[in-house]
Amino acid sequence: MEKVVLAYSGGLDTSFCVKYLKNELHLEVHSVLVNTGGFSENELLSVEKRAYELGVFSHANKNILEEFYEKAIKYMVFGNVLKNNTYPLSVSAERVFQAIEVVKYAKQIGAKYVAHGSTGAGNDQVRFDMIFQILAPEIEIITPIRDLKLSRQEEIEFLKNQGVDYTWEKAKYSINKGIWGTSVGGVETLTSHKALPESAYPSQLEKTEPSEVILHFEKGELVGFNNEFDSPVNNILKLEAIASKYAIGRDIHVGDTIIGIKGRVGFEAAAALITIKAHHTLEKHVLSKWQQYWKEQLGNWYGMLLHEGQYFDPVMRNIEAFLTDSQQTVSGEVFVTLKPYHFNINGIESKHDLMKSKFGVYGETNKDWTADEAKGFIKIVGNATKIYHSVNSEL
Repeated sequence: MEKVVLAYSGGLDTSFCVKYLKNELHLEVHSVLVNTGGFSENELLSVEKRAYELGVFSHANKNILEEFYEKAIKYMVFGNVLKNNTYPLSVSAERVFQAIEVVKYAKQIGAKYVAHGSTGAGNDQVRFDMIFQILAPEIEIITPIRDLKLSRQEEIEFLKNQGVDYTWEKAKYSINKGIWGTSVGGVETLTSHKALPESAYPSQLEKTEPSEVILHFEKGELVGFNNEFDSPVNNILKLEAIASKYAIGRDIHVGDTIIGIKGRVGFEAAAALITIKAHHTLEKHVLSKWQQYWKEQLGNWYGMLLHEGQYFDPVMRNIEAFLTDSQQTVSGEVFVTLKPYHFNINGIESKHDLMKSKFGVYGETNKDWTADEAKGFIKIVGNATKIYHSVNSEL
């Protein structure tokens, strides 16, 4: 039997793929779960148990959390990346690195095929296929759900006929969880007007009394949380553990997919949104106007290219170099209040705070220019527009 490595999560789609690849295509299925922060140890054991029950020849769990942070999350924070000013690329960035790990594993065991459970109507098919083709053009790609054009109900019926009797009640929602957030897709997100019900979100409201937290940044990285210093990954996890109890970070993202159609998906990303907004607020205090301007342009491009699976384009390394260099003064503390369903950025403290200049206090006093100098400056600043309207007075 030829070997196939399946990108596996234990959900409905990849459960279907195991049975189909084994029983219909007669392949030796090797499942691999690439953990980007969405699974506890007990969940990993449960997923592995299910994989063997479904009939895989072998199963592997790969933890790439630190690598995912170093190669993606760090730069998404540096660039304040929010797709369409809303979505922190919770899943789209993960898929690239999951695909990379699947290819590595396939080469390691000498597999002829790789497979994933993406449909033909979404972004993930592009991300997985593109990475597979770039890194391993000699390995063939199998995509059962895309090729068969299956609905979720058809997948369930197939599994029932194969003797798989799991409870698929939650299968009505497609949930993908990782350190940078959780996406939630369901019947409501297929419409343009319906909201996801409260029960669809994995994190439920548990705390109602406001609480204050402190985020410590060093050169743009989250190096501390509430006066305790740890790795950025651990600090993100600590922040998520507290903030998710307030049901913070819920929203619905509407965007243009890679394949040209509009897409709508719900998500919750408490730690990601708080970290990005806190980081951005700190940057407003410590960076120059033009640093902020060009960071915004390049950050948007970086997010778009990563979202569309273009991680290996060399321009990504160029943008990463710019973003890293821009963080030299982005150090200090950001004070945040957590409340049910939302948060407030209260302010910052930093030795690089440009509000602490000796030149003046906005709206209050100026110490480095005279009234006559201000009048002359204002006249010259307005010259270009004044000239235009003088020449084109008839318009």
